[in-house]
Amino acid sequence: MISSDVTAVERRNWAEGSLSFDESRRRIAEASQWLAGGVSSNFRLGVQPTPLVFERADGAYLFDADGNRLIDYYLGLGPMILGHTPRDVIEAATAQMQKGLLYGGQSGPETEAARLFCEMVPCADLMRFCSSGSEAVQCALRLARTHTGRRVIIKFEGHYHGWFDNILWSTTPPAGASGPVPGSKGQQATIEEIEVLPWNDLAALTARLERGDVAGVIMESIMCNQGAILPGAGYLEGVREACTQYGTVLVFDEVITGFRVGPGGAQGLLGVTPDLATFAKAIANGFQVAAIGGRRDIMALVTQGVVHGGTYNGQAVAMAATVAVMKRLRDPAVQALMAARGTRLMQGIQAAFDKAGEPAVVTGLPQIFHIGMGLTEKPRNWTDLHRMDRARYIKFTATLVRHGVRALERGAWFLSTEHDDDVIDATLDAVARTLREI
Repeated sequence: MISSDVTAVERRNWAEGSLSFDESRRRIAEASQWLAGGVSSNFRLGVQPTPLVFERADGAYLFDADGNRLIDYYLGLGPMILGHTPRDVIEAATAQMQKGLLYGGQSGPETEAARLFCEMVPCADLMRFCSSGSEAVQCALRLARTHTGRRVIIKFEGHYHGWFDNILWSTTPPAGASGPVPGSKGQQATIEEIEVLPWNDLAALTARLERGDVAGVIMESIMCNQGAILPGAGYLEGVREACTQYGTVLVFDEVITGFRVGPGGAQGLLGVTPDLATFAKAIANGFQVAAIGGRRDIMALVTQGVVHGGTYNGQAVAMAATVAVMKRLRDPAVQALMAARGTRLMQGIQAAFDKAGEPAVVTGLPQIFHIGMGLTEKPRNWTDLHRMDRARYIKFTATLVRHGVRALERGAWFLSTEHDDDVIDATLDAVARTLREI
């Protein structure tokens, strides 16, 4: 394990905001000869001051090609809930590696991981493992259509469910947009099978479901990809009731919230059980694992003609890691400590913005929260988020990283068990210095 003790030189560089990223910039330019844009995901493009190249990681820290040590709130875009080098997870994966990598069949760790999943997730009578959240969503849509015999899927403005053509609609639509807005050039027109509604508006959803032709409603039960917005009082309960009444399958996308906001995901925390739910990210702390779980009668359709497959689904090394992660995250003490530290971080950041006279609202949960610069009230949906000053927030994060703290430019902050009090103190100091500088 790499020591995470912060040196006097590092503290000085953080305080002065003098970190340089020239070597990362050079390596991205070099990689661009072979990697399109120098990266393998569009969500890593355009990062300021440059997409970063990393050499290693430990706990809550990243070490980049320029020799900088950065406090990390990207956490791999959410998965690294136990930090970058959890000993128990690494040991479990290493032990399995000595026994083989990919069997083209089942393994003991896969069965154990499935058992833990079904014990922890309220909706999961049965489950299947996948290789990405995007794939898990596709399985959910296929199951909903088969179960109901209908075609239409309802999603919500600002909610992200993967990058496939049939669901990448209105993830960041412009203000005043009407109808589904494609999220990519070259996206196949499938708008006859998708409808987009405003979130947290129960009347609008109920009125649409009354027509009786909707196969499934899919949503982030806590809107985390944009804004970390909680559902309004009674909203999820009302959605659940309406979907039951009109025979529509309710799908929660828990790719971010699953196991992160509690051992049962958002559905366990909020007390509303969907018919199906998709998971990824925190389920395996950096290993390529996703999952879908739900009602027995719906999930059983994958054995009755609904095709679900994947060469790497249930890969034994990843399953061993998944077992270790879920065993740790079902411990109430682990969740309570992370919640306490995250709450202190959220409150400290809000206080720093208030002291600086910088309008901003910190919303969400201690394990995943969002900073909305330019806002004076908590947002309820995507429309409210349009009032954010996104350009100023990007300036904030680009300056913050020079003070040794790396945070997502879209506003989300992910917490791990390794963000201890010293890390949080250093973060709050960097936030205060950054606000004074900008």
